[in-house]
Amino acid sequence: MDGGGGTHLATLEEGRPSECVPPASLEANSLKKSSWGVLFTGIVGGTLVAVYAVATPFVTPALRRICLPFVPATTKQIENVVKMLECRRGPLVDIGSGDGRIVIAAAKEGFTAVGYELNPWLVWYSRYRARREGVQASARFYISDLWKVTFSQYSNVVIFGVPQMMAQLEKKLELELQDDTRVIACRFPFPHWTPAQVTGEGIDTVWAYDARSFRGGDGRP
Repeated sequence: MDGGGGTHLATLEEGRPSECVPPASLEANSLKKSSWGVLFTGIVGGTLVAVYAVATPFVTPALRRICLPFVPATTKQIENVVKMLECRRGPLVDIGSGDGRIVIAAAKEGFTAVGYELNPWLVWYSRYRARREGVQASARFYISDLWKVTFSQYSNVVIFGVPQMMAQLEKKLELELQDDTRVIACRFPFPHWTPAQVTGEGIDTVWAYDARSFRGGDGRP
């Protein structure tokens, strides 16, 4: 009797489902939810990193004391700049070259043109545009802060500036430029120089200044 009862009890216990082991379907669902959670986190994290990488070069200049925002040159502005460069020779620089429109246009006119731009995305795009237009040999672009560049080697200087920076840029250029250099300002004039020529209207206005004139014709200080 004792042996038979023990055997029957053991059989019941063996047939009873374990309460500590979850069904296989629950494990699969849990694993699937975990995988989706990791994937979602990765996508969100990657998106944020990408947005940060793209937005930072555009937002950072706005945090500087003097901001030089990217505003594409209009077709008329480019025509006016090219007009002011008629009969000119020598290397040209565009200070704050944006997407490279002025530099590429100058290169097409036969100038060896260089653009300095702080935003790396705009520099890479400018290089792409120059290659697409077939002027990559004479149109070059560099990532640099205009205040850290010396412009003494350029005979033609183009600047799309803002009023807050023009007076300070005047002093820098007066110290660095040769007497035969021409400076072309777009959208905003220099506050203390007298232009040799002015063309265009409204936002398309372009002012041309000759270094010999704004330096008094006395040579380098």
